[in-house]
Amino acid sequence: MRNDIKKKFDLNDPSVMSMMEKSISKNWNLLAYTNYGTEQSYTYGDVAKMIARLHRLFQEIGIKPGDKIALCERNCAQWAIAFHAAFSYGAVVVPILPDFSPEQIQNIYNHSESSLIICGEKYTSQLEARILDINSFAIKDEPYTIDMNAFNDLQPSDIHYFRENTDDLALLSYTSGSTGRSKGVMLPYRSIWSNMQFADAALDFRPGDKTLAVLPMAHMYGFSFDFLLEFLLGCHVHFLTKTPSPLIVIQAFQEIKPVVAIVVPLILEKIVKNKIFPLLQTPHMRVLTAIPGIKHLIYRKIKEKLLAALGGNIYECVVGGAAINKEVEEFLHTIHFPYTVGYGMTECGPIIGYEDWQFFKQGSCGKAVPRMDVMIDSSDPQHIPGEILAKGANVMLGYYKNEEETKEAIDEEGWLHTGDLGIIDANGNIFIRGRKKTMLLGANGQNVYPEEIEDAIITHTLFDEAVVVQRGEKLVALVYAAPATMEQNGLTIETLQQNINDYKRAINAKLPNFANISSIEIREEEFEKTPKRSIKRYLYS
Repeated sequence: MRNDIKKKFDLNDPSVMSMMEKSISKNWNLLAYTNYGTEQSYTYGDVAKMIARLHRLFQEIGIKPGDKIALCERNCAQWAIAFHAAFSYGAVVVPILPDFSPEQIQNIYNHSESSLIICGEKYTSQLEARILDINSFAIKDEPYTIDMNAFNDLQPSDIHYFRENTDDLALLSYTSGSTGRSKGVMLPYRSIWSNMQFADAALDFRPGDKTLAVLPMAHMYGFSFDFLLEFLLGCHVHFLTKTPSPLIVIQAFQEIKPVVAIVVPLILEKIVKNKIFPLLQTPHMRVLTAIPGIKHLIYRKIKEKLLAALGGNIYECVVGGAAINKEVEEFLHTIHFPYTVGYGMTECGPIIGYEDWQFFKQGSCGKAVPRMDVMIDSSDPQHIPGEILAKGANVMLGYYKNEEETKEAIDEEGWLHTGDLGIIDANGNIFIRGRKKTMLLGANGQNVYPEEIEDAIITHTLFDEAVVVQRGEKLVALVYAAPATMEQNGLTIETLQQNINDYKRAINAKLPNFANISSIEIREEEFEKTPKRSIKRYLYS
């Protein structure tokens, strides 16, 4: 365990470009990026030479600092290099999630007024845009291409990049569309710098440390804490380059053995619910865990196995991007697993709340991070949920070409209205209760938070996914059981349907009367999701 975390960044130098220059120069001969499962690796010096070559290409094709450059591809070293080149040139980078449809990508390219898009062959035939191929670094249908022999004699002392103004636009990040419509979030350099300063103080990455980038880099959670921070601190980042299914992720963790696991809840939930819980429910294990001394030994072994599943080298597991299942979190807490849950949103680049795992309060999502204030819009913030408001260095400039929604999101006093509902305890721990837009009003006037009902469904039944909707005055649960769950428990859609009333009673027994569900509808297909694996609620009613 690492207990001697020391800051590496200078608080008195408010420049992300300066951080980048220093990391490249200091770590010149260290490996920076590797595409997992391939022979493609790049040192920090290699990255610097590619940046210089791309800068020359940008100049040749008439790109100017302040122009927008879109970037769309699955996680890979080439994505990272293209980002560094555009960013250090002074361009505004527009990261686009590769899971978006060609029509969405085209709309974002047009709406952002990008001068260029860097992407793979998958997109080149479907877009009407000026395209730079991310693999060959050649401009489509134009004679321009990168000179791979240029700057071979570049040295660490030659690294000098564009110097930014802290409140200027750095990134234009389009939201994942979980509410049905993407918005261009304008993030200034100060937001990126502040997020890096926070993570430097909170996590302990050291030059040469191996890390695994699992989360999509076009999403701010993955961008900030799975990619950029590690590069600025001299780490060796491995990219999966393929869809990160839990099986592939676990295999990569075990081979790479990263020092920190930065994941969405789904990864931990799959391991615990599919591997550990069934084992603990066997008659033999029930007997053993009823004996206090034996129970302690078994839980210690389970913790060791869970750490081993994540490579065996992590000192902390950071969970974010969505709420973690309460039953899984309770178990992680019981076995003293080193996990913590953060809170953020794209509009804050992304961090709002965090706490080190050793001090983390179960059920919370941390405390307000440095340079950020958090307030609950409630008459009794410790007991009555209200909208979570945030203000500080991390907050966006607004939504691109959308003054009306900007004014709705950021009030005259500078408070960002997150749309999340929560409370804050006397020690500053933030507890999320649900989304303002998803909150339902019960028949007796009580506020109903569908997320809490959905968590009860997943915890107390065999269903893997759930969405609670309101029809008139009734609450209806839409549910889905994955094929693996069905097979493991010897179930079919018919047997699930036969037991539906038992499931309903089990769920309602855990809920207040005003939150009881009236019926359950079983789906045969999983819910449609955003790239960060959030269910697109707006599609279901």
